[in-house]
Amino acid sequence: MDELEEALAMAMTTAVSNTRVILRRYMTWFPSEDEMEVTSYISDFVQGEVSTNNVVMKVMSSGHPDFKAGNLCLGDDWMARSSVQTFPLTEVTRTKSRRRSGGRSMAAATLSNKRVILKRYVTGLLSEDDMEVVTVEAPPLDVPTGSKGVVVKNLYVSCDPYMRNRMTRHELPSYIPDFVPGEVLENFGVMKVISSGHLDFKAGDLVWGITGWEEYTVINNSESLFRINHPKLPLSYYTGMPGLTAYAGFFEVSKPKKGDYVFISAASGAVGQIVGQLAKIIGCYVVGSAGSDEKVSLLKTKFGFNDAFNYRKEPDLKAALRRYFPEGIDIYFENVGGETLDAVLPNMRLGGRIAACGMISQYNLERPEGVKNLFYIVTKRLRMEGFLVFDFYDKYYQFEEEMAGYLKEGKVAYVEDVVEGLDAAPAALIKLFTGRNVGKQLVAIARE
Repeated sequence: MDELEEALAMAMTTAVSNTRVILRRYMTWFPSEDEMEVTSYISDFVQGEVSTNNVVMKVMSSGHPDFKAGNLCLGDDWMARSSVQTFPLTEVTRTKSRRRSGGRSMAAATLSNKRVILKRYVTGLLSEDDMEVVTVEAPPLDVPTGSKGVVVKNLYVSCDPYMRNRMTRHELPSYIPDFVPGEVLENFGVMKVISSGHLDFKAGDLVWGITGWEEYTVINNSESLFRINHPKLPLSYYTGMPGLTAYAGFFEVSKPKKGDYVFISAASGAVGQIVGQLAKIIGCYVVGSAGSDEKVSLLKTKFGFNDAFNYRKEPDLKAALRRYFPEGIDIYFENVGGETLDAVLPNMRLGGRIAACGMISQYNLERPEGVKNLFYIVTKRLRMEGFLVFDFYDKYYQFEEEMAGYLKEGKVAYVEDVVEGLDAAPAALIKLFTGRNVGKQLVAIARE
């Protein structure tokens, strides 16, 4: 008890304050921080009144013969609310309470923060052992005075192929910084704001942007966050950027026209499924490739592609493309690279456009495959252009309104592959490279 007495004595040496936690509203489900409020200003818990609990107290003064000033005592507020007094403490430590058991006291533990870290730089095929799920102490949930940052609770995080590239140590700087071994992984996610020093965001706002693969994150660059304007749509739809990537890559880079012949590789993935549906909306002929018969069926029945094929069953991709596009391809939306790109080039039409979104077949190779048919870019006068979604953030709100309309009207369908909890996140990321995921791969951390 000496250590506890010393800590309490230190807390009571400065000017007296009276900080208390009140119940903001009656609860109908599991409690959350939002149901309570720390304020400088018991029967059932009463809305707007102090929320009582078992506490360790130091007696300031006493009229009871059993207690005198300076005594430390444990009080069961549940049994004697009429006698509850709040005592001056100059610091409030946020804690996570365990459920009360059998009318006994409830212990308070520091709020924990589960996260996924990179264990080491990766060469070759990514494995679960390259990542580790650890639990650390959560960051302070109040932003410091004067900060423009925000503290968020992460609800969903995205699994995307480009994360693999960040797990390799690059001698020359890449387009985005490498992950650091021992540090938390990061990617796009959906979040709930807990506290904010930025004028554009307040506690309770739902936002999306870059965040950590963890339960709680402090985001200092809050300009990179976007408020969710259509919260009645599934929040998971805002996880990652496949929608804006598809929208910008197709309309801004590919420059489609009605009647164009469009081929999409990895077409059942997060980006490909949307590109195909956008192409259909404006009147294009669309064919996609995927890695299983199940995904091929999904492309034709769920997403409305004109046709689709399982590339694993095609020993000659160049001949397969000639069969599906006897008049050639106007637009190739590139997600795979390697052999697929090599087979596409001879099948492009004059003046065709290739939007290079990604090359997932190359990310786990120590020695990337070469492409042999590049001279067709010259002879067919092709335009091949790479792009990053960050280049098109200025198009976001235009995209959001159009896509929300398509979803509500049933013109666009979206398929997700959701795993529950950060413990399942490493395996979920690896599914992208083995073809085991169906649709957009994401991790649900907390559902709200």
